[in-house]
Amino acid sequence: MSRPVLALLLLAVFHAVAFGLRTWQHLRATGSTGFHGVSGRPGSAEWLGGALFAVAVALGLAAPIAALLGWTSSGDPGPLAAALGLALTLLGISATYASQLGMGDAWRIGVKADDRTRLVVRGPFAVVRNPIFSCMLLTALGLAIFLPNALARAAFVCLLVAVELQVRRVEEPHLERVHGQAYRDYMARVGRFVPGLGLRR
Repeated sequence: MSRPVLALLLLAVFHAVAFGLRTWQHLRATGSTGFHGVSGRPGSAEWLGGALFAVAVALGLAAPIAALLGWTSSGDPGPLAAALGLALTLLGISATYASQLGMGDAWRIGVKADDRTRLVVRGPFAVVRNPIFSCMLLTALGLAIFLPNALARAAFVCLLVAVELQVRRVEEPHLERVHGQAYRDYMARVGRFVPGLGLRR
């Protein structure tokens, strides 16, 4: 099996699990899909984060398709880098799903101003504050290593910027409004995306 084909299959599995399966499970458990969509007015940082997320998804899917059609090179990472990229991708997919499950009924895609979900600080959320995003970035990084073409690298960069905007401008302010000092204490002891980094005191 060629690397572009395998990359496309891995992306299909990721989206099926992280969005399809998890949404279905949440709907069965709570009666809601948990999907709130993009927030903010067009042109705002919140809206830009959501738009960049959609661009990242599109570029990620385009990377192996373009390589298969010969529109762009698939790159040659070498056997060791390819194995590393594949391992990171598989780890990222499974860890994303595990982190989503760790949120339980508080899991959401996007933020609504009137949402009052519980603050999750256990499991993977005891290691970093945003493990789902961390693991999604790990997945995108793995794919960019496994299939190192310009589209895959651009997908990773767009996802990184989207996640930073979403967390800093939307989710952290929302959680601080809802949970107050409890969330500020959490931010002071647990890193944003990487353990020990992004603490806010």
